[in-house]
Amino acid sequence: MAVGARSGRDEGEERPDDAVERDAVERDAKDGDAKADGAVKRPHRSFWKELPLLVGIALLLALLIKTFLVQAFSIPSDSMQNTLQRGDRVLVDKLTPWFGSEPDRGEVVVFHDPANWLSGEAAPEPNIAQKVLFWIGLMPSAEEKDLIKRTIAIGGDTVECKKGGPVVVNGKELDEPYIFPGNTPCDDFPFGPLTVPKGKIWVMGDHRQNSQDSRWHQQDETHGFVPVDEVVGRAVVVAWPVTRWSTLPVPETFDQPGIGTQAAATALGLGASGLAPVGLGPAALGFAGAVPVVLWRRRRLTAGRTGR
Repeated sequence: MAVGARSGRDEGEERPDDAVERDAVERDAKDGDAKADGAVKRPHRSFWKELPLLVGIALLLALLIKTFLVQAFSIPSDSMQNTLQRGDRVLVDKLTPWFGSEPDRGEVVVFHDPANWLSGEAAPEPNIAQKVLFWIGLMPSAEEKDLIKRTIAIGGDTVECKKGGPVVVNGKELDEPYIFPGNTPCDDFPFGPLTVPKGKIWVMGDHRQNSQDSRWHQQDETHGFVPVDEVVGRAVVVAWPVTRWSTLPVPETFDQPGIGTQAAATALGLGASGLAPVGLGPAALGFAGAVPVVLWRRRRLTAGRTGR
């Protein structure tokens, strides 16, 4: 063979198998583009289709918040005037009791009726719909009987009040500026000295002459003491009406040296005589918590459609 002769085809000439391979690659690329275009053009789910998910998450969060974190209660009586007025809504901290925190002196607390204190007060029979709405935190319960009072003494304390004198806890006289104007500390029902059993608290209303508190139930099975296990939580904020918004701090009189070690309180809310729970707080918080969850889900779905 002469020098420079070719072996049978030019080097630039395309082989049949090369063309087949190139066509396959081009087809795959076109198919991929078509799929991507279809994903991008796929319509997003409308807000109305997302709404049931939003409502469902909101209700779940409301239930969890009402059960474990915070609940609103309505004040139906005058027993805590002037600190709380009839019709006020207070927020109750239900979280700290889960960590072993117990009520401390001076805290306003909500507790379940310990020994039929509310006997004689009729409660309407709720229907199934009302029970369901209460369970998810959207309306008050007609069955629960809760009260709201101020914790005056805790387990191990000695408490007493003589006619014409102040309330005395562990030998320390209490200056009580929160008592309803014109009331006396206990002239209508003097008591003591009494030693509060461990795991119990002694409670009194701020409107002393209009409060059926521990003093009036010393003949009951609990002898007027409220078991800590019956405490729902500490009332920390008057949330409604807006003109009454305020916090419910522990009065300075309970910080006296020698009165006892006062625990730092982080709890929220308790109720009043005949206290009615209000589900608006948990429901609103649940809805607010559900919105970012749904938006996050929508963002993920959108990202998946665009092939990011």
